[in-house]
Amino acid sequence: MTTADAEPAAATAAYAGLRRQDPELADVVLGELARQSTSLQLIAAENFTSQAVLTALGSPLANKYAEGYPGARHHGGCELVDVAERIATDRAKALFGADHANVQPHSGSAAVLAAYAALLRPGDTVLAMGLPYGGHLTHGSPANFSGRWFDFVGYGLDPETGLIDYDQVRALARTHRPKAIVCGSIAYPRHIDYAAFRAVADDVGAHLIADAAHPVGLVAGGAAPNPVPYADVVCATTHKVLRGPRGGMILCRGELAERVDRAVFPFTQGGAQMHTIAAKAVAFGEAATPAFTAYAHQVVANAKVLAEALAGEGFDISTGGTDTHLILADPAPQGVTAAVARGRLAAAGLVLDTCALPHGDGRGLRLGTAAVTTQGMGEGEMARIAALFAGAVREEAKVRDGVRELAGRFPPYPSAGTSAERGGSAPA
Repeated sequence: MTTADAEPAAATAAYAGLRRQDPELADVVLGELARQSTSLQLIAAENFTSQAVLTALGSPLANKYAEGYPGARHHGGCELVDVAERIATDRAKALFGADHANVQPHSGSAAVLAAYAALLRPGDTVLAMGLPYGGHLTHGSPANFSGRWFDFVGYGLDPETGLIDYDQVRALARTHRPKAIVCGSIAYPRHIDYAAFRAVADDVGAHLIADAAHPVGLVAGGAAPNPVPYADVVCATTHKVLRGPRGGMILCRGELAERVDRAVFPFTQGGAQMHTIAAKAVAFGEAATPAFTAYAHQVVANAKVLAEALAGEGFDISTGGTDTHLILADPAPQGVTAAVARGRLAAAGLVLDTCALPHGDGRGLRLGTAAVTTQGMGEGEMARIAALFAGAVREEAKVRDGVRELAGRFPPYPSAGTSAERGGSAPA
């Protein structure tokens, strides 16, 4: 199949101007659309935005320089982008029940950097999930600013259950007396007990930072606990389950608002990306609808079914299942490493990541159900995905055809219709 064969007619029309002016780049863009439309996107950190979000991203707001904050910009002509940013912050505060929201961070990592800048000084001790157990690069990696500027102490997971050992967290906090405690992970499939972390932080006089990049979309839809009432600062991304543009945000208590804002600008970032902020506002509006609530719960229901089906196919599922969109599967019982399994899955059109396992030195397969749920797939399709998944790892014939057939029945962008025409949901 050629790229042109896979291009939806609406996409061909939408990118006609780009194809005329720069056919080389048009091939890349339309080729990526074809890839997304003919394979299954199981990366836990990815999703499909609505057409309305994409429209905001490609709007003339991309032309505006807007250093500063609404009402206090360093450039003229910001009257309308000020409105866009106020809409985004107001919607974020209402969606999560936060005193204050900063929607300018360019990424989740940028949000975490600003949170550290607001609360810490170089050399301070920070307690966070260790990288071998699913901690993020910003949780103390020596290759990252966090590991170079702060003294990180890592807590782990129970090797038998794969769950956070809260007794260990408390003991490490009392021993090391950190200035801040970070709760959050890139590979933890269960809900985090934010109240327990708050109690530990209060016990040692530490700030509590929740890195909710993965669960924040589920929080918006009422399908996961909200860290906002417990954490001093919540860092998050606006893509993943939240289904917005790639970017970050920070939610915090009112008394920390000024410190957080100054940590974002001018300390760690320059001009705000106003087209992205407008797209975040669109996504926050979508996330406040009943349709998104139903979507978030369906994401979890699909993940539970997929985890159970993968276990039935012989994969070892971390923690025995999931509470979220995220599944961590060990392919060792199939006689292959995670790297080999990932390669076989990719060849079959099943796109996902590898990640650290809570036991030993091996790696597992990290997958999520946000994108396929956005496409309209349900529990029946999850059983089919599990069978295709197992077949790909075992190098069975014709798995690629099965993947292409399933993806073709649930195109991510089936028409040129807007999200409003689909009842306020993202592409379904």
